[in-house]
Amino acid sequence: MLSLLRRQPIKPAKTAIVANNRSYSYHDLQEASHQFASILLEDRADLLEARVAFMVLPGFDYVRTQWGIWLAGGIAVPLCITYPLASLQYVIEDTQAEIIVVSPEFEPVLKAYSELNNIRFIVVGESQTQLASVLPKLEPTRRAMILYTSGTTNLPKGVVTTHANIEAQVSTLVYAWAYSDQDTILCVLPLHHVHGIINVISCTLWAGGTVEFLPNFSAERVFDWFTKTALQPVSGLFMAVPTIYFKLIAYFDSLPDEQQKALKASMTTFRLMVSGSAALPVSVMEKWETISGHRLLERYGMTEIGMAISNPYLGERRAGHIGQALPGVTIRLVDEQNQEVAPGDAGEIQVKGANVFQEYWRKPDATEATFTADGWFKTGDVAVQDDGYYKILGRSSIDIIKSGGYKISALEIEEVLRTHPQISDCSVVGVDNEEWGELVVAALVVNDTALDTSLLNAWIRELMPAYKVPRQYLIVDDLPRNAMGKVTKNDLKKLF
Repeated sequence: MLSLLRRQPIKPAKTAIVANNRSYSYHDLQEASHQFASILLEDRADLLEARVAFMVLPGFDYVRTQWGIWLAGGIAVPLCITYPLASLQYVIEDTQAEIIVVSPEFEPVLKAYSELNNIRFIVVGESQTQLASVLPKLEPTRRAMILYTSGTTNLPKGVVTTHANIEAQVSTLVYAWAYSDQDTILCVLPLHHVHGIINVISCTLWAGGTVEFLPNFSAERVFDWFTKTALQPVSGLFMAVPTIYFKLIAYFDSLPDEQQKALKASMTTFRLMVSGSAALPVSVMEKWETISGHRLLERYGMTEIGMAISNPYLGERRAGHIGQALPGVTIRLVDEQNQEVAPGDAGEIQVKGANVFQEYWRKPDATEATFTADGWFKTGDVAVQDDGYYKILGRSSIDIIKSGGYKISALEIEEVLRTHPQISDCSVVGVDNEEWGELVVAALVVNDTALDTSLLNAWIRELMPAYKVPRQYLIVDDLPRNAMGKVTKNDLKKLF
């Protein structure tokens, strides 16, 4: 990431960011980032990896705050803007943040807390200072960012990445997905996760493109942006999670035919559309291709590694598969004894590369436990290699159900259930059972309340072996999800 911060933009007047109906050039961004670094430094020459927690609305202020923290030598700690105080407090206290930065909208949320705990408090836009004449010299090994895992099984862990880690994650994707200064991308993702920070913002700005922000998701506004962007001499990009594509499809289906035709014509002008952060149902991929003309590029990544595996930008994008290892990333599949599995057998994904994070913040035991003795990062995700492409079977702790001596992929069952005409979405989990070890059960979001689960059971028995068929069904209004749209399966288990 240091290369991006240090270099002069090739076209300083080119638009870097569009937010709140205003455009900001690369020159504006660099000046504002330098200005904010000066504010953070005050009388110091270097923040020396001081943690700076920031709760800033998506847009120009977010990027200049993050860049300013890096330029001043600090560690950026993005806070989720929808979290309650208790969750924010956990991150601030775990990182031992020395400074808290907020948009004016969030001043009431954290000001009293910061005063009570004697933490320096900065409201974006209020402080002004002279530009620091000299900014600290930063080495690539310097810690740059701490992002927190979702914490579905225990307390969230702070994932520490260095400037070198971030630069590897960004430069690899820029090459693999052919980012350029002609690209314009819409950011609709939360910015306390790697997907939005790296794939959307950092990669686009690294290439000299333009990032446009939509702070609050609206299917109508996304389609309006598609239409507007198609009329410009730019290369349109769009990246989202499966839940967003699901919502866009539902909105598109509600529109009259003429409007659908116009939108499809707009979307076909785009260069690339990507899905990630959760498994992409094949049904969603196929439906989106029908309405947009785009076969979504599905990829695989984590907070700890950025992106590691991807379907090709040029070449076959295989439905139900996450693709092949990205350049500079090494992948292997291993069994429970940490031995590499034979081709075609399922195993845990392990990763090596410059993209892999440095450590879990202040958790040396957890850090040691997640790496093998020879330095492979253990993802906990189980996959199989299918004719050169990796296919995710699930997360070993939650998506691989051990029932009656079988290892069953919950994701495989979900794919089949989603093809039923009366089911709009679903999630499959294993619940403890004395006889079977775990019992396969399914939560269903239906579009027809007259669904007969006994008939559903007969239907699915014709499509998969009996041992994979759910033993219990639960009809719900919606599935519990985290900020990235992933179903929180431990919350779901409690419903059974």
